[in-house]
Amino acid sequence: MSSTSQGAVNEVERRRWNDEQWTDTWPKREELTNAATGPLLDALLLQDGERVLDVGSGAGATTLAAARRTAPSGLVVGVDVSVALTELARRRAEAEQVANVRFLVADAQVDRIEGGLFDVAMSQFGVMFFDEPTTAFANIRENVARGARLCFASWLPVSENPWFLGPVLRDFVDPPPQPGPGKHATGPFALGDLDEVAEILTAAGWAEVHCAPVRSRTVVSRDAIGGDDGQLRFVGVSDEQFDQAHALVGEYLRQFLVDETHYEVPTSFSIVTARAPD
Repeated sequence: MSSTSQGAVNEVERRRWNDEQWTDTWPKREELTNAATGPLLDALLLQDGERVLDVGSGAGATTLAAARRTAPSGLVVGVDVSVALTELARRRAEAEQVANVRFLVADAQVDRIEGGLFDVAMSQFGVMFFDEPTTAFANIRENVARGARLCFASWLPVSENPWFLGPVLRDFVDPPPQPGPGKHATGPFALGDLDEVAEILTAAGWAEVHCAPVRSRTVVSRDAIGGDDGQLRFVGVSDEQFDQAHALVGEYLRQFLVDETHYEVPTSFSIVTARAPD
């Protein structure tokens, strides 16, 4: 792997995904992100024997699902900038006895990934965190074979995903940092504009770009949304405003309650496919 992934590349996201408090609570969010797993795997059309790169593999749930579809002779390599989530993914693979999978700490924006060239590049909500997305998707293309498939899920705009508490908490936390010169905004909704996504992928050298919106509703436990005390403090709610923010979040989320322990929320995302030129 290249050492150029250190330093200023994806610096904000690198800090976020290696924050112990964030990574400790992240597995709770998988109930929400797993809304895309079925549509993503269906669009991937994985086959036994294929070599697959999973970008932003996190704790590895989708990577393991892909590995099962390419078994016994295929290989899935998951890469993520988070050391803690990568270790969790390795433990899961061992516990579930999935042998045809590897997990690496790497940044797909700049690194050459061990195990390539790949037949498929995939991602479930992992590609919205590149601060130079055209560079990143061009580098992903360099890691795949000619004619390889790209398929990923990314969130549609925040207006279609009211489970996200950012707008509710805007008066209680600092605004996100603005991207520096030559950088792109990062975050869960950074690729919500499908016209821009198509432009980025085309500029990065991908062909046959297709963006398909998927609008669904998902039942999740209350912890999956992130309105618990630890998450509110993590995003920067002060002690002085904590009770007020907590009450506001509780009142806002009440509209999604289906019982004492679950919410049903809109989950709107896109399934994006493309192909590397032959």
